[in-house]
Amino acid sequence: MRPSQPVQPVRRRDRRGRGLRGPLMPSTMPAFRTRAQRFDDLVLDAVDQLERRWARQLEGTEFAVEDVPPSHPAPWERGGVPLGRYFPADAGLPARIVVYRRPVEARAADPADLADLVRDVVVEQVAHLLGRDPQDVDPTYRDES
Repeated sequence: MRPSQPVQPVRRRDRRGRGLRGPLMPSTMPAFRTRAQRFDDLVLDAVDQLERRWARQLEGTEFAVEDVPPSHPAPWERGGVPLGRYFPADAGLPARIVVYRRPVEARAADPADLADLVRDVVVEQVAHLLGRDPQDVDPTYRDES
């Protein structure tokens, strides 16, 4: 008969004697959400405000966020990096509005300016979709061209 091996206890601590660490930021703190998630929330807020007034016209329209625009510009775009794009409905696909996160973030001075800029980009693209002036779509739209 062989002598049994001693049973090793389960290690609850790392080699320096510390236990498992928790998350760096508790989920109740605002910084828990990533920058991309906070940007998505800004776009959703802007869309929610517009859908209150234009629900019937925006029905079926998809809204999306992408990090950067494709490297090839659309034929109607002249110079500069687009902040958003409107893609009309085509071949069974619904109309789609895309907001490009990094170019918008690069142009914003602070979080309040970012929220305003996101709203303005969404308003411009919805105006393009509806064939209206951005001021008609949202009276708080600020044109700083």
